[in-house]
Amino acid sequence: MADLNTLASQFVQYYYQVFQSDRSNLKPLYRDDSMLTFEGAPFKGVNDIIGKLTSLPFQQVAHRIATLDAQPSINNGIIVMVTGELLETNATRFSQAFQLIPDSGNYWVLNDVFRLNYG
Repeated sequence: MADLNTLASQFVQYYYQVFQSDRSNLKPLYRDDSMLTFEGAPFKGVNDIIGKLTSLPFQQVAHRIATLDAQPSINNGIIVMVTGELLETNATRFSQAFQLIPDSGNYWVLNDVFRLNYG
């Protein structure tokens, strides 16, 4: 098994790089079974998830990662927990968790939970 933390770090770096440049290009990471909970609102399936991500009210946002934790999951999957800051006008703290599922040497996102952390 490849190093879990290396895989998680590579995924997170790729995800946020694509998120910053063109969120619609995240589509290959999701499937019809994928689920996103964004600030408490549920979205299911690749089209609903990409629709939500591309409708966010900003053109670009950078992510500064503070922590990244990874654990092995069922069927060689990976659970990834990220905390950090969204860098817009003011930095806003966030947390995001992913459950990644392996498929032919790549991973896709089954679960994605995102929250802003105020206070």
